[in-house]
Amino acid sequence: PGMAGGFLLEIRRGTQSALLVIRYEADLPSSPVDVSVAADCLETRSGGSCEAAALPAEVRLAPSSCRGLRRLPGDGLHLRMRLRRPPPSADLVFTLRESLKPQKNYVFYCQSCGDIIVKDRKFLRVLPLPSENWNALVEEWCCHPNPFARSTLHPKHDDCFLGDTFFLLNSGNESHKSKENTRVICKRCKTMLGETVSSGTIKYYVTEVIIRPSDGSFSPTPRPQFVQSMVAQCLVELSSAKSTFRFTVKGDNGKTYILIWLLNSDTLLVESLGSSSSHSVSTLFGDIFMPSSGPVRTWNAVKVLYQPCIKSRNKDLADAWENDMGVHPLKFPSETCLELLLILGLSTTSLPPSLRCMNSFQVRNSCY
Repeated sequence: PGMAGGFLLEIRRGTQSALLVIRYEADLPSSPVDVSVAADCLETRSGGSCEAAALPAEVRLAPSSCRGLRRLPGDGLHLRMRLRRPPPSADLVFTLRESLKPQKNYVFYCQSCGDIIVKDRKFLRVLPLPSENWNALVEEWCCHPNPFARSTLHPKHDDCFLGDTFFLLNSGNESHKSKENTRVICKRCKTMLGETVSSGTIKYYVTEVIIRPSDGSFSPTPRPQFVQSMVAQCLVELSSAKSTFRFTVKGDNGKTYILIWLLNSDTLLVESLGSSSSHSVSTLFGDIFMPSSGPVRTWNAVKVLYQPCIKSRNKDLADAWENDMGVHPLKFPSETCLELLLILGLSTTSLPPSLRCMNSFQVRNSCY
């Protein structure tokens, strides 16, 4: 049998610690299993079989720190250890804010089908928007009537305003508005891209549009990978800027779809598929989450707890979070909220059974 189910190594950069799970498709073999941990590789021996897997160059273990070896039915063998040195830090810069610069020409594409939404637009100003409840906060801080009560933040033709999950553009000559309502849709694939805020302003959601320089090339990104990457970056950005770690994911219809609790954003996952990939994340998503290739693959991830709220599930908890000032709302198209819920569920089932739940929440590693 050997390491038939491969292994999963979950590394925390901040604590330089790692959890190793050696997976088996069925129960452990009848003969003794010998597990060898070296700084740069893992090896298992059972009976006459031997399987080894080399670790990526950026991961080096401290074999003398191994502790807590235990067998969990359905999982395999669990082992905790320290790292010899910390892996390189992950790039957590929010892609949208980093990619949009003034005085440069950009093309906006529909993420779903690649159709051009906005062509050769140059911005003189790229500015972050205040939080959605900024007007209410002004009333609390001012001792006189709110001077901004009748003011609205609408971009001019050469402006781009960045929100938490969207950006605002002056509509200019672009017209993708649905005749039935304020939803902005792609002419080719009919996907919802955003909504009209006023007669001259369009809100595009970051999960629906890809932005590239006009002189660059466009290459499509698989939809599940793009959605989870953008949502993960939103969580990291907001938790860093506002010290908030609980989020409600809402649709454009006002309904709450998911409750998310961010645990950490410094996780590095290393996985070997072994001789079978039946337990692998790559099986579920077709290798789209793996920036590296070969028998051992690595990717950055944020670890979250989540609860689904569709069909009135967890209504009491959702109501409590709704009234909690420490919870930050994230708004996306309703269809995208359902896509995200599916991605979360598939990722949970890819984890060893013992790692799928914490208290009443489900656990998910979201890659970016």
